[in-house]
Amino acid sequence: VQLQASGGGLVQPGSSLRLSCDISELTWYTIAWFRQAPGKEREGVSSIRRGDGNTKYTESVRGRFTISRDKAKNTVYLQMNSLQPEDTAVYYCAATTRSLIKSSMFESRYYDYWGQGTLVTVSS
Repeated sequence: VQLQASGGGLVQPGSSLRLSCDISELTWYTIAWFRQAPGKEREGVSSIRRGDGNTKYTESVRGRFTISRDKAKNTVYLQMNSLQPEDTAVYYCAATTRSLIKSSMFESRYYDYWGQGTLVTVSS
């Protein structure tokens, strides 16, 4: 099983980025993006459930970020618009074979597989 996160970079405030999480050899049922900023705890950013496509967003990114999946490629995306300096962090994708209820989607302990992280830096 391999999760490969990519798409990070250095952008100016107000810019957009699209992160990709390529998943191999795994039939996942819930995928989440987490992020960890320097000196801060890891937090759940967005999550999607395979069966019904149910999504969840942390309040600070709601309306700016969109999570989606490409079924053919077994890839999950995180479209990030209107990026702000406070979005600066290492972003990780994580997967589980469990179909998590919404209240559990940001619980990192439920995720068995993790990508290596991709750095997003938002700075002028």
